Amino acid sequence: MSTHDVAQRNPIGTHVLVGKGLAAGALVDAERLGCETLQVFVGNPRGWALSPGRPADDEAFRAATAERGIRTFIHSPYLVNLGSPTQKTYENSVAVVAHNLRRAAETGAEGVVVHTGSYVDPQGDPAGAAERHAAALRQVREGLLPLLEALGDDGPWLLLEPTAGQGRSLCAGVEDLAAYLDVLEHHPRAGICLDTCHVFAAGAPLDEPGGAAATLERIVEIGGPGRLRLVHANDSKDVRGAFKDRHERIGEGHIGAAAFGELFAHPATEGVPFVLETPGSRDDDNPDIALLKRLRAEAHGSVA
Repeated sequence: MSTHDVAQRNPIGTHVLVGKGLAAGALVDAERLGCETLQVFVGNPRGWALSPGRPADDEAFRAATAERGIRTFIHSPYLVNLGSPTQKTYENSVAVVAHNLRRAAETGAEGVVVHTGSYVDPQGDPAGAAERHAAALRQVREGLLPLLEALGDDGPWLLLEPTAGQGRSLCAGVEDLAAYLDVLEHHPRAGICLDTCHVFAAGAPLDEPGGAAATLERIVEIGGPGRLRLVHANDSKDVRGAFKDRHERIGEGHIGAAAFGELFAHPATEGVPFVLETPGSRDDDNPDIALLKRLRAEAHGSVA
């Protein structure tokens, strides 16, 4: 496989800041870093404000990324929690996801990443916990299904990102995707974003030979072929099953570099971009983009 074909199979990039704008800031920085794909926030990641875009900037970004073949993604704000028992938080979450999907359409982004959320578990009341969990999943259905239905056949993907299992997660790791996708009726625009640190923290054996491949195979078994649309490539500062979301540079954590080679080689990642969220991944001297490109080349027998 040629270097060009390998890059097309698995574009590699990182999350970049918008700064001066999508075109003059995010895209310029991404190209300087050698990104083949990129991810951005289109507003304050820790706030509810629905930041409007600038049509000229949106169009410049959309045209430039299309011309260069750079695939783009939007990450929704961290506050989004469609399982929250607080009505205002739930309403804000639905509004923010809808806004980010609209911004994806305006900017040419192919997907919006959304954390799958959590619920409140009444202490000492197992029956209440089960009821609360079921109620939270009903909220997910009521909030997201109308948004998915409005996307049409060629709209952006809504990319569900399982969490690391901290708190009362609705979808921690791979196995919980089954119930989450069930409430969304396995909608054809509901995709999966695999965060390697998250699923490792929730117990996936990425640190074992064959563990990454087995994890991908389980994702395909649960979601069906083609539902995995993005990988957040992150090593982990903590051991497997620690339920801690602490990202580390590739090969410097408890997952190890070999797992990423397995991910690149597996048929389930055909056409799937890899976006870094590791410490310093948008710094000029950070080694992670180059390392992932080397692992990708080794997985497919090309020259990096």
